[in-house]
Amino acid sequence: MQKFDTEAPDRPELQKAIETFVDAGFAGIQMRVHDERGEWVGSAGVRTLGGSAKPPTDGHFWAGSVAKPFTATVVLQLVAEGRTGLDAPVADHLPELAVDRRITVRMLLQHTSGLFSYTGEYHEDGTVVAGIPATGKEWFDNRLHTYDPSELVALALSRPARFEPGTGFGYSNTNYTLAALLIERIAGRSYAEDVHRRILRPLGLRDTALGDSESGLPAPHAHGYHRYQDAGEWKVADVSRQNPSMLFGAGDAVSTTRDLHVFFSALNGGKLLPAPLLAEMRTPYGELGYGLGLFVQDLGPDHGGTVYHHNGGAPGGYGALMYSTPDGTKTLTAGLTTGDAPTDPARSFPQALDTLVKQVFAPTRPRA
Repeated sequence: MQKFDTEAPDRPELQKAIETFVDAGFAGIQMRVHDERGEWVGSAGVRTLGGSAKPPTDGHFWAGSVAKPFTATVVLQLVAEGRTGLDAPVADHLPELAVDRRITVRMLLQHTSGLFSYTGEYHEDGTVVAGIPATGKEWFDNRLHTYDPSELVALALSRPARFEPGTGFGYSNTNYTLAALLIERIAGRSYAEDVHRRILRPLGLRDTALGDSESGLPAPHAHGYHRYQDAGEWKVADVSRQNPSMLFGAGDAVSTTRDLHVFFSALNGGKLLPAPLLAEMRTPYGELGYGLGLFVQDLGPDHGGTVYHHNGGAPGGYGALMYSTPDGTKTLTAGLTTGDAPTDPARSFPQALDTLVKQVFAPTRPRA
């Protein structure tokens, strides 16, 4: 397990950058940066609404779609072992689900299958095709329900596909729930067990869990809140307890900034996959630059060049950031919580995130 510096360097510019997220309406943020200057950890905002304590820098949080790189890594390990192929039909392994035979393992990981996302589809023209309730009062009232992954897939397959397999890009949680079921079928053990055996245990990630339906966050943790309308009245509720089974294999991760750093550093440092498959994972596709379980982003030469990332958000209350340089030596990981801000903090999020990422990954300038 990687060792860390016990004393964090003084980085006032990083502290200022995370405070921007609080100014944008988030209740709190904790962040960890690991680079040539050592390890820096900090937090801003509050641990609970109405309190004064900051979020714990070693706190657990619902990390949402950060689960996808974990799932993709296990699938690619199975490919490396010759137990499936990237271009093998998914239906060969899961014939009972009646998945279109043209859909391959690669298409699941790349979001090019065309499958409807069971959490609903949100189109650029503003139209919404509903799926399982993932927002508002309906989600809040149902947030502790345990879903069976076959139930999620069945809903998705009952809806028309967005496009023919392999002809477009459509980010869909269905792809990664199917990928998790694929892992279970090939490995002969549960998704949670295989992720633990292949990634969590070897890397010493004791504060990370995927694939279960536990509704509580371990201590310590900051509290996240969900703001929703009920009979025309706005309400704010603590959603620290929520059942992650709604996003099996796709967004059911609980973690910490330290564990996410160790995982993403190891992945990009070549410790989890053979070089050819890591290269496949990091080959971008489409306008968003999605590979096989992560995004590829070019920050430009003045801001650090290429970075790999996959952020995440639980349906209510929580978000996560996970970024790395190609060699895994510089990382940014963070957990965020939403509060009672009357305006959606997501509106200011892109600008705050862009500024933060470019600051962290900018090349180190020689000191005068």
